[in-house]
This record gives sequence, C-alpha cells and structure tokens, in this order.
Amino acid sequence: MHRRFTLLTSSVSEIHLQQIFALVPSVLSHYLDFSLDILLEVLKNIEEARIKLPQSTDEFEDESILIQERHPRLVGAFGSIDGLSLPVQVSDDVEIENATYNGRKTEHRINNILAFSPRGVIIDVVLNAPGSWHDAHVTKPIFDCLHTHVPEGYYLVSDTAFPHSTSSISGKIKAPLKAGEHVPSDPAEQAELLAFNHQLLSYQQTPEWGMRAMQGSFGRLWIPLPIGSKEDHFRLLEICCRLFNIRANCVGINQIKSVYMPVWCAGEDERMWNDMGNMLFGEIRK
Repeated sequence: MHRRFTLLTSSVSEIHLQQIFALVPSVLSHYLDFSLDILLEVLKNIEEARIKLPQSTDEFEDESILIQERHPRLVGAFGSIDGLSLPVQVSDDVEIENATYNGRKTEHRINNILAFSPRGVIIDVVLNAPGSWHDAHVTKPIFDCLHTHVPEGYYLVSDTAFPHSTSSISGKIKAPLKAGEHVPSDPAEQAELLAFNHQLLSYQQTPEWGMRAMQGSFGRLWIPLPIGSKEDHFRLLEICCRLFNIRANCVGINQIKSVYMPVWCAGEDERMWNDMGNMLFGEIRK
C-alpha cells in the first residue's frame, strides 16, 4: 500500500522506487499494475469518490445557490471547467509522437478536461486526450452531456478557449468577454453586462485552484508520464481524480470548498470542537 501511494503522491521515478524498496524492475512493475487495478476497483465503490454531475433539478439548484452566495449575478451556474495539460514521454511511434506534441507548449503532453462544483469536487472529466488537440475538441463528450443532461437555465463557467456560442450548447457554457467584444451602448445594460462579466471572471478562477490542488496532491503528475498503453494513463488519472474527490469530501482541505462553503465549514468546526469537549471533559462535569 505504501509503495502504491508513493507512486501517486511523489515525483520519484520508478527507478528510484526500485532503489527505495529494493525491488527488481519486473517485480515493481507487476506489483504496481496489480495494486493500481485493485485501488481503482475499490474507489469505484466508494460514494465519496464518485465523479458525477448533479442528477436532478434540485441538485443543480443547490450547487447554483452556493455560487450565488458570493456571485449573485451567476444565476444558474453550477460549476466551472478548464483544461489540464500534463507532460508525457516521447514515443518512438511517429503517429503517437505527432499526436502528443503540443505546439503552444513545444512539449509532448496529454490534455485533460476537469469540471468542478462549488463543493470542490470533480463532477465530470475527459482524460488522456492527445496533446495536439484543442480543449474545445477534447471537451466534446462533456458538451454532449451538457446538451442532453443539464436542465435549461443551468451552465458551467469556462474561459474563452471553450466554444460557448454555438447553437448546440448555447447557454450551457458561459465565459467572460473577450477583448474587443461588442458591449451594449445603453449605459445601464453595459454596466449590468460588465458586472456579470466581473463575476464570471472571479468564479472562473476556481478550476485553477482545483488543478493546482490536483497536481499538489499527486506529485506523479509533475513528471512525464510513461508513453505506454493509453489504458495505463487513463487508470492513473482516474485514480487521482477519485482520490481528489475523497480528499475534498472527507478531509475538506480544498480551496474551492473553503471559499464557497464557509458556513458549512464553520458549522462543522463548531460541532467538532463541541464533540471533542464533551469527550474530554464529560467525566469532569459529572
């Protein structure tokens, strides 16, 4: 178990793990492969680790209310979305090498899309897409889900890299104004639009917090991932996402959650200290 989490939470290579635990490469590889399969199956059966969108209109509304407590103009927003680009090793296969090369970063990468709720948990993902793909292309499965699953009036907040004005997802994703974008000439409408845009910009920072927490918790994501099978990549990334949700739900150390659920946190802290006081001093009071 310790070796398994050392792989996920540290940035050491497998060669260093072999040295630390005195294992030959074949034994370490077999052990990690076997244990990660077990870990993923266990996580799939833990409710706190689930990656899921809200399931009913009431659940969408509950998420939106949390956001509106800080951003009252974002009526209907239930989460935020952004891309996470991770380094990957260079493949000897020319097709894979071309697919993973990201021209903007001039590195070989894989692209992932993560959507976060105001509770700080991941509610939808697209994992292990080629680094040469644009976020808008990678996000297509989430677009399809937004179109078919999300009730009218509810939307995700994104940056301007995501298409949000096409007819198929119109109203399901909202992004801040781009530079030079048209604004109404009427002063009142202009002021309202700019105020709405300011709150979009503010809430759009939340996926950045989530990405930073993800990479901060799992140091393995900082070093280039092996260019082996895509199934191994997907498994590792899914495990990290599910463990991230457990950490957010059970431990509560999460910047998004601490900002958008401060009342909940205060209530939990008070209950915890009261229970601790009753436990420690109950006999004295008698």
